[in-house]
Amino acid sequence: MFRTAELGQQISKQDYREIEPVLRQELLALQRELLALSSTPVMIVFAGVDGAGKGATVNLLNEWMDPRWLTNCAYRAPSEEERERPEYWRFWRDLPAKGSIGLYMSSWHSRPVLDRVNEKITVPEFDEDLDRIINFETAQAVDGALILKFWMHLSKSAQKKRLRALEKDPLLAWQVTARDWQHWRMYDQFIEAAERLIMRTNTAHAPWSIVEGSDPNYRAVMVATTIRDAMARRIDEIKAQQALREATKQSVADLPDMLTTAPIALPSVTVLNQLNLEQTLSRSDYRSQLKRYQAKLSLLHRRAFEQGTSTLVVMEGPDAAGKGGAIRRVISALDPHTYQVQPFAAPTDEERAHHYLWRFWRHLSRAGHVTIYDRSWYGRVLVERVEGFAQEIEWRRAYAEINDFEEQLIERGIVLIKIWLHISPDEQLARFKEREVIAHKQWKLTDEDWRNREKWNDYELAAHDMVQYTSTHHAPWVLVEGNDKRFARIKVLKTLCDALEKILDN
Repeated sequence: MFRTAELGQQISKQDYREIEPVLRQELLALQRELLALSSTPVMIVFAGVDGAGKGATVNLLNEWMDPRWLTNCAYRAPSEEERERPEYWRFWRDLPAKGSIGLYMSSWHSRPVLDRVNEKITVPEFDEDLDRIINFETAQAVDGALILKFWMHLSKSAQKKRLRALEKDPLLAWQVTARDWQHWRMYDQFIEAAERLIMRTNTAHAPWSIVEGSDPNYRAVMVATTIRDAMARRIDEIKAQQALREATKQSVADLPDMLTTAPIALPSVTVLNQLNLEQTLSRSDYRSQLKRYQAKLSLLHRRAFEQGTSTLVVMEGPDAAGKGGAIRRVISALDPHTYQVQPFAAPTDEERAHHYLWRFWRHLSRAGHVTIYDRSWYGRVLVERVEGFAQEIEWRRAYAEINDFEEQLIERGIVLIKIWLHISPDEQLARFKEREVIAHKQWKLTDEDWRNREKWNDYELAAHDMVQYTSTHHAPWVLVEGNDKRFARIKVLKTLCDALEKILDN
């Protein structure tokens, strides 16, 4: 696989002096044009043999391009804060916004390769890590990211020569460590793991380019040219898509006004309309059970905190279903130092400039803490689906993306609890009317609530599909009958206690 990068290819100093200013100008112009379009983040990954010029190439790109829209992301061993979260948390956190460029070194490819070389994982386990890489890169690419990956290569003899040369330079000797020489002695194992990495993760939407790293001039020109050409193609694609959308809009506008969209027919049986919403709890039973389960939750949470077990609670449901009331009964049993309620509404400009999961990755708590998401990533397959904010191809692929995200949370040991609080249309109307007349509840009722109510069937169908495709063995949905607020709040508390008890006892 790497023979083509061991041919001793070079570019003379004279040729380089002629190429460099042209390449710099082209890259800078394309960077500004991409920023103006604000529709594509660029992710450029550098991996490869030690001493092959990864750091030097990143420095060069920072010199040639506008550094205000470049982000350098270099990763070392995870910090304590990072170890308390899923492995990919730090990579999601560092995703570039649309129009910006992220330069990555020692990123999501490094740990699997090192673990395989050091025989910490088997080949099947290595392949599982590579599948996770493919899922991550696919999620970014289908959301619009331009992903370019460079494997900077040196032959074993060229690597030795390069490390010796660095050691002799007083200004650069610090770059060579005992670890670099250890890796050199394990060169064949690294190459074997690298071949499997590239073979498995070299996809159409996230391709690898193998670059010979012995000559810095050749290396710089090859990387810069590849980036230039890819950015130019992406800009042309964006402009073509924009022109097509404008032409389509005009074509639709010219059609006679006789085509109407048929209302979505709700299946005769859904997972929601089969719930028994008549279940109630008396006031006296409610008070006794509230005290009991809040005390139990408090004890379990303290145990979880001591053990470093995090809890993430997702609260979803129709407007006025009682999510806020249930959340208040949960947090009153917790230490306010160790929980956080994260309410999510329409994404901000910053959030829209990233993948839709980015804002949810950002708020994952440290070990032992409780995070309650008042609405969540399921907005992609609910409100964004129903209101047309996401295209069908986007919300349909979201099911797999969400399942992968939740799998990573569970693998890290996070207790994930997903609750759907459900009420009937009649009960929702009664609560809306109540909010209209009670002063301290009027702020809760908005025009959007009434508008969403008109699409009840659409939302119920979307929720039915959501449960069908994302209620997994390890991350099931708990459906809570919410017409009676007391019954619903106790069921929510009991659900949290049961989930924590099960994890802690195991």
